[in-house]
Amino acid sequence: MNTLSKPKILVARAIFPDTLELLESLFDVHSNQADRILSPAELQEALSSVSGALVAGSERIDQQALSRAKNLKVVANISVGYNNFDVAAISAAGVMATNTPDVLTDTTADFGFALLMSTARRITESEHWVREGKWDKWSIVNNPLGMDLHHSTLGIIGMGRIGQGIAKRALGFGMKVVYHNRNRLSKEDELACGATYLNKEELLREADHVVLVLPYTPENHHAIGVNEIALMKPTATLVNIARGGIVDDNALAQALQSGKIFAAGLDVFEGEPVVNPELLKCRNIVIAPHIASATEKTRRAMVALAIENLRAALTGQKPPSLINPEVWGKN
Repeated sequence: MNTLSKPKILVARAIFPDTLELLESLFDVHSNQADRILSPAELQEALSSVSGALVAGSERIDQQALSRAKNLKVVANISVGYNNFDVAAISAAGVMATNTPDVLTDTTADFGFALLMSTARRITESEHWVREGKWDKWSIVNNPLGMDLHHSTLGIIGMGRIGQGIAKRALGFGMKVVYHNRNRLSKEDELACGATYLNKEELLREADHVVLVLPYTPENHHAIGVNEIALMKPTATLVNIARGGIVDDNALAQALQSGKIFAAGLDVFEGEPVVNPELLKCRNIVIAPHIASATEKTRRAMVALAIENLRAALTGQKPPSLINPEVWGKN
């Protein structure tokens, strides 16, 4: 296959060099190894001349981005979530949209539980104590005292693969697991997770620790806000590894500063990579830069699946994780 016959693709963010070499053997690649986030106008221009695109959460694929993309057949998200996709607009343009489910489940569940532990036990705040030279002020009662996980109640909102993974990890800590989900799990899955279904209000009142793993949708925007936080125990923690926008960050900052809840652990934020400055003022918070899936093994698996989705779509095959199957066969 000569270069002129290869489909042209966009790789919108930096990927592993050896993976890029593989892509270059298959496609005419326009890459962004400098990893500079493209402006909407730059993204629109880049999509105007390609047949496929590998993108990440930083690329908003909507009607504007697609307005000049006459040859585009597929946009492959290197992520399980796809709130950066306007799926209706993508489908209307006859473009296939894909994501990378399954390959990051355990890694993300591991991180969610690690963030929960760090939040409950005030790991970040304790590190600040050491760095600020306060260790000599230690006593039985005045150093950062945390909340136990063992034998406490864990509430999980969003009980898909990752939520179930967190629930199973909680069983090793002797935690009581309650959950809320759009659709209730089967009896077999509830038994495997040791989980009991509650409505959201009941869960927020009962849980000592709340972990959010639900997808972002317009309906889930600010699913946790002033009213929901008011239902939680003042000793409760809130952990969000789902998506920014599910939590009202202003309301959460006020709750942390006023002691309405004990602490929070956040891997995602509204408007990221910008973080609400009021959250940054809080001591009782653990923050991370959207890294729940960030191990090399998992990120490589995500990229590999995204490439397989792209390759399949551009060779007339059905991508393995197609979000909008109604488009299949129409482009």
